[in-house]
Amino acid sequence: MNLGPTEEERLRIFQAAELARRALARGLRLNAPEATALICDEMHWAARSGASFEEVLEAGRRALSPDQVLEGVPALLAEIRLEVLLEEGTRLVVLRDPFGEPTGEAPGAVEPAAGEIELAPGRPRITLTVTNTSSRPVRVSSHYPFWRANERLVFDREAARGYRLDVPAGSSVRWGPGETREVTLVAYGGTGGSP
Repeated sequence: MNLGPTEEERLRIFQAAELARRALARGLRLNAPEATALICDEMHWAARSGASFEEVLEAGRRALSPDQVLEGVPALLAEIRLEVLLEEGTRLVVLRDPFGEPTGEAPGAVEPAAGEIELAPGRPRITLTVTNTSSRPVRVSSHYPFWRANERLVFDREAARGYRLDVPAGSSVRWGPGETREVTLVAYGGTGGSP
């Protein structure tokens, strides 16, 4: 039997959902992967039975109650995305808050400290004016060596040597075509190596 990726994924969901059903039958509460699989399986069955888009979503909402999952799981499962086959064709179903509004924290949740947090405290900073001469937008990410940024960005590259954008990790700054803006750069940390 030859199965395509869609059929293989459906079988994996079914197997994981059956494992979840066995856990429930033993009186155990489900973890996040088990709960996700069971909810997805119920939505697949609803779609396969000819349910409408809204009925598929409702099948996902009815699949489990908060008392059937481990503490913190509802906060982890804020959204489940699944492709199902409806009569009109394949549709992406996005089930938000399958257990209702989450209460409590997700396991391992990080609580930031109160107040302002200084990024890279004590490091030298400079401000440069940067112009995008490209006809396309240009984006530079937080930790990219700024002096090596896209050549269509015009600024004092020698002054920027050894610096990066002074923005939170994982964020970026975007310049639209022809846009000029001032940015603050922060020196890289560490003691060795050359920029």
